[in-house]
Amino acid sequence: MRHLISILDLSKEEIDQLIDTANDIIEFPEKYAEICKGKKLATLFFEPSTRTRLSFEAAMYELGGNVLGFSEAGSSSTAKGESVSDTIKVVSGYADVIVMRHPKEGAPLVASMKTSKPIINAGDGGHNHPTQTLADLITIKREKGHFEGLTIGLCGDLKFGRTVHSLVEALSRYENVHFVMISPNELRMPDYVKQDILKHGNVTFEETTDLEAVLGKLDILYMTRVQRERFFNEADYIRLKDSYILTPKKLELAKEDMRILHPLPRVNEISVAVDDDPRASYFRQTLYGKYIRMALILMLMGVSL
Repeated sequence: MRHLISILDLSKEEIDQLIDTANDIIEFPEKYAEICKGKKLATLFFEPSTRTRLSFEAAMYELGGNVLGFSEAGSSSTAKGESVSDTIKVVSGYADVIVMRHPKEGAPLVASMKTSKPIINAGDGGHNHPTQTLADLITIKREKGHFEGLTIGLCGDLKFGRTVHSLVEALSRYENVHFVMISPNELRMPDYVKQDILKHGNVTFEETTDLEAVLGKLDILYMTRVQRERFFNEADYIRLKDSYILTPKKLELAKEDMRILHPLPRVNEISVAVDDDPRASYFRQTLYGKYIRMALILMLMGVSL
């Protein structure tokens, strides 16, 4: 039995295998339509979610399985004081695989120690979001054809953004990837990411506060929102929330084959006028996310054709 708590729980070869399986599901969905018949997936979302929760539910239904769970902590026994450990032990008797989102870093790891069923981390505070990273990776692979040699721009909230932390961990294992980190000084990438992952792996990177200055050299622009829920000070959030807004005018500086990703939800960091630009990949990204989660469910449950 395996869990997915961090993207580093998967080898580079396993990530490539998941992408291959997801691509096969996209091309031949009928082969997978009943493969999880009789199986149940539990979604335990102690924190709000739209895309991640619904994409997991859609993934399991399209594999022929069933779904149970809750979409907010207030609708679970957590509101009565039940511990995460007790919740997991109970749900383990009802489901074959458990997807969990929690505002506290490390909660899914604790859960994995208390269950005999696979745990999938669907986001734990500002720490990890490995299945979003899988959605990001399949999007990059389908849109650009490869990972090696790409210049990846990460823009916005790099301090609290769990999606960018996981993406850096994953892409750092591919050859000649260069990161350009674009953020206000207050929201720069944490030192542990730069030291333990990038410098330790001899991965090149640069930091800047100026999006327009670097836009022309990017192969991928990964936009993120400034997350109100991660701030203790409302004044700081208001001051920083509109630091970067991508518009069609700014995109005139970008390559014609650059691709724009965003984990969503967006607030106003990407103008809706950008949505019709062929470089805008973020809605395709959400769809690819469903297919890669289908592949992940199959892998962790040990189900094959």
